[in-house]
Order: sequence, then structure tokens, then C-alpha cells
Amino acid sequence: MTDASYQPDTTRGSLTDASGALLAADGTPLKKKLRQALAVSRRRAFLLVAPLLLFILASFAIPILLLLVQGVKDNTFSSIMPETTSVLREWDSNSEPTEEMAAAVVMDLINAKKISRSLPTKVGTRVNREVSGAISLFKKTTRKAPKMKAPFLAELHKADKKWKDPAYWKAMKIASKTITPAYYAAAVDKKYLADGSFADQPEDRQIYVSLFVKTILVSGGVMLACVLLGFPVAYLLSHLPSRQANLLMILVLLPFWTSLLVRTTAWIAMLQSAGVLNDIFVWIGITSDDQRFSLIYNMTGTIIAMTHILLPFMILPIYSVMKAIPPSHVRAAKSLGATNWTAFWRVYFPATIPGIGAGGLLVFILAIGYYITPALVGGQDGQLISNFIAYHMQKSLNWSLAAALGGILLVLVLILYWLYDKIVGIDNMKLG
Repeated sequence: MTDASYQPDTTRGSLTDASGALLAADGTPLKKKLRQALAVSRRRAFLLVAPLLLFILASFAIPILLLLVQGVKDNTFSSIMPETTSVLREWDSNSEPTEEMAAAVVMDLINAKKISRSLPTKVGTRVNREVSGAISLFKKTTRKAPKMKAPFLAELHKADKKWKDPAYWKAMKIASKTITPAYYAAAVDKKYLADGSFADQPEDRQIYVSLFVKTILVSGGVMLACVLLGFPVAYLLSHLPSRQANLLMILVLLPFWTSLLVRTTAWIAMLQSAGVLNDIFVWIGITSDDQRFSLIYNMTGTIIAMTHILLPFMILPIYSVMKAIPPSHVRAAKSLGATNWTAFWRVYFPATIPGIGAGGLLVFILAIGYYITPALVGGQDGQLISNFIAYHMQKSLNWSLAAALGGILLVLVLILYWLYDKIVGIDNMKLG
């Protein structure tokens, strides 16, 4: 018996329903069967990549998200001083501090000390980021707070004259905001004020914008140096016979087999005034023994060491592209009357642009976040923005400012990625 919903199509050798739609052998519409098969295929593919996806989320996406949140969120003050936070929210930051504000400060300090003796110090540290001297102010006030009685504002003035300065009250109002642009403002040499406006930092504290500019310039210089040094090496690798090319490739990859710290330390020995390079310069007569070059603990040493360390990351992408360029293209250009230079510049070099772009992008991104080499070789003059991020993470413990600096650095990298996509095209990127 044949189901009346479908019937054999003898002309095409397949099954169709009453409307003429193709059916599978079991009577299911062929389109539905195909969708089911694709869904099963997608689920299998997703299960295969799920471990990698989870790893990327846990080690990359989530940390970046937490970094961006840390740059605008700080609940240190509001969690320890809840009453003060509530009162300061209603204060216009221009009128004189009130008795209610003073009473809230005293009560919060007393309660915080009961929970832990370190909490008032944390509050002082947070406020100290807005105005100096707050740590000692809160320590002294916390010791005297249990003995204070109304009127509390007079008691605070008696405990420390700094409480008469409106700057400390304004600093507390800024610190009381859980979500604040203060850290991103500080990262671009601005100051977030209690009334919600922004002002320039004093000139002696305007350091981060110049550091970002210096970091970009140094990374660009390292990238350009790697292109100039790496292109000829990649050209030799792609044109030498296999035996010589393999030996040269081993020399290119040799730095990868050595610790980064060891390579950086070796450059310290080579670049110092009594080091190998200065001895060679004296020997060949470029300089005299009493006028040796200063190649270390400055920006020169940073650029030299970073160029050497990052050079393989430029050579390998260019080499992978050069190896794929057919030699017949250059021979065809020469057969049409082009000189060696014209054939190279008009035919061969344009074909290497994807490799140069990929290597340049890779080197620039690595250089913009470099930390160890500038710290060891650069000295005070060779410090980059990454060194200050590490300083705030490890020494000043101002993690929110470090997160803000890192967030801005991330935005700069994304802008660079966007420019590369517009100029070269991500689809043309060749990394191997």
C-alpha cells in the first residue's frame, strides 16, 4: 500500500508529495530533512570547538571585560562609609560641610574600626588618590572618633585642621561614587571634580598622554626597524637553496629557544659603556675610548633590544608570503622589458604587502604592551606605558587606574586593527 500523501515520480526517479515537493525515502520533505542534517552537523561542530571557546572566554574575553569594569568601578569608599556616601550624595560640593556630614563620617569610622582596623586606612588610601594627605587624616581621626561628641564638625576641626579644607570633603564626594570616570580622566591627564566637571591636571602630573604618545612612537619605530631588517632576510630565505635556507631559518628561530629574560640581560652586557658594541666602535675608530656611546638605560637601548627580540615575528609572515609568490611573475615582467628594479617594485613587492602588513601589525601590538625589556634596558628614559601599568598593579595598588590605562591601550590597538582592515584588509592578512 502506498501512502496517498506521496507518490512515485517515474520521470525523475524520486518521491514527491501532492504539491510536487521532493520527499526523502521515509516520506519526510527533503528540505526539512536537509535542515535537520545541517542542525546535527552544527551541533557536532559546536561541541568540537566548545572547549576552545570556553578557554577563550575564561582566559581572554572575561578578563578584558573585568578590566574595563575595574576602570570605572570602585566601591571601596561606599562599602566602608555607607552613611557618609548617602549624605554626600545630596551635597552640592560648593556649600560648607554640614553637621550631618560630619556626624556620618564619625559614625562610619567608628563602625569600620569595629569590623577591621584596616578599613579606615583603605578609605584614606582611596581619598588620597584625589587629594594628598588623606591617609594620615583618616588614621588620626579614626583614633579620636570614639571620644567625639556633638557637635561633630567642631570635633573634626579640633582633631585635624585639614577637615576645614573643602578639598577633602570634595575628594570624599568623588570617592563615594561607585561608578566614576575619575580613573579614565586621570589616565588622560584630566581631573574629575566633585561637581561632575573635568579639569587639567597640574603640569607636573601630566605624564600619561606623553607616555601613550611615546609608546606609540617607539612601537612604530621598532616596527619600521623590523621591516627594514626583516625584509631582506625573508627574501634570502625564500630564494636560497633549501640547505642554506634551512640553516638561515634555524638562526632566525634561535631566539625563540632562549628565554626572553636571558636575551634582555645579554643586551645589557652588550650595550653598556664597556660592552661589546662600544668596544667594536672604538676598535674600528667610530668613537674614542673616552667618548663611548650611551646605549643603555635610555630609549636607544630599548629600541635596539626590542627590535632584536621582535624581528622573527616580522620575518616569518613576510617569508610565508614570499614563498607563495610564483617566480614566473617576475620572469614575465622582465620578458616584457622591465628592468630588475621595475620588476621587483611593480610586481614582486606589491605581492608581499599582506605579509608586511601582518608582520607589522603583530610586531606593533607586541611592542605596544612590552614590559620586561623597557624595564631592564630602558631605565628611566626608556619606560613605556606598560611599565606604569605594572607599577600601579604591583606597588601603588591603584588597580582601577591601571585598568583605565590598560583600557585605553586596548582601544588604541582596536583602532590600529580597524585602520589595518581599511588600508590592507584583514582578509589579506598572511601569517603563515
